[in-house]
Amino acid sequence: MAIFTVTPRKQEELRARMAALGIREADIDERFIKGSGSGGQKVNKTSSCVYLHHKDSGIEVKCQRERSQSLNRFMARRELCDRLEARIKDEKSKREQEREKIRRQKRRRSRRQKARMLEEKRKQSEKKEMRRPPGNE
Repeated sequence: MAIFTVTPRKQEELRARMAALGIREADIDERFIKGSGSGGQKVNKTSSCVYLHHKDSGIEVKCQRERSQSLNRFMARRELCDRLEARIKDEKSKREQEREKIRRQKRRRSRRQKARMLEEKRKQSEKKEMRRPPGNE
């Protein structure tokens, strides 16, 4: 396994996690791509973006979180483990759950739902109006 610029403990944890999931370095196709996005000329000139393809499962990971290629290699492998684990457990990852939650929040309400919500708000305001002390009106 490659040496990354992270602590030896983190490297060992990743190595153990990959072994537990049955991911071998020989099964991973690794490529380096020139970065893109914010960061200026340095990012666009260097090949710090890491692309991993796990041949057995068909999972593809692209990582460009850091400027360092070795850190991106470590993070891409960690992301690969996360995705494979989620597939094995047949669960949705936290990121997918967050996306779904935001999608539900942004979803437009139906007319009936909107009318019901407005009716509840009207009733609540009437309750609050009754709680007020009598005024000089």
